[in-house]
Amino acid sequence: MIELRNVTKSFRINGHTRTIVSNANIVFPTGHTVALLGRNGAGKSTLLQIIAGTTDLDEGDVIQKGTISWPIGFRGSFHPELTGAQNAKFIARIYGYDTTEVLEFSRDFAELGSYFDLPFKTYSSGMRSRLAFGVSMAVPFDTYLIDEVTSVGDASFREKCSAVLTERMKDASGIFVSHSMPQVKEMCDIGVILEKGQLSYYDDIDEAIAQHNANIRGHNG
Repeated sequence: MIELRNVTKSFRINGHTRTIVSNANIVFPTGHTVALLGRNGAGKSTLLQIIAGTTDLDEGDVIQKGTISWPIGFRGSFHPELTGAQNAKFIARIYGYDTTEVLEFSRDFAELGSYFDLPFKTYSSGMRSRLAFGVSMAVPFDTYLIDEVTSVGDASFREKCSAVLTERMKDASGIFVSHSMPQVKEMCDIGVILEKGQLSYYDDIDEAIAQHNANIRGHNG
């Protein structure tokens, strides 16, 4: 379970204040995969970082029960000077898991070849995402934060990502960001919409998608 209590977060950009979320109060329930929906630039990735604890709040609290992954599509969790292998070992130690198992799974899954033993800073954007996804799947979490990860790599790699993610989600909760509405319907049973700094909760994923699409039409109209 993840609960946001009176959460506010904003940024100053070019002399203007951009509010990501304002006085938000919401519960992401255990045992569900929640679609986090919103227009491009609404702040969905920032909200995932807030939930993960990697971005500071202006006000409020995030209450967490159980282990929570970093945002899986977010590569900022890795040290640039360490190799892929060293990063995987470091994360395994942090979460108290067998380093050999995490290392072997990450090496096989990420398909980086010899780059797995080179510094993370030498990786392309796609390689960084593949390592981030591989290490995330190697470490079991109670809740996964998932940010557009299945857009990584070629078709066969994306299929592999979807398959392992579906398997992990059988025993875990999740908060899922994706621009693919078919993928949202397949993976999620609840929806939360981020619109103009406000969060709205929907028990029905189809209703959430319909409202999200209406928001986009209204914005573009």
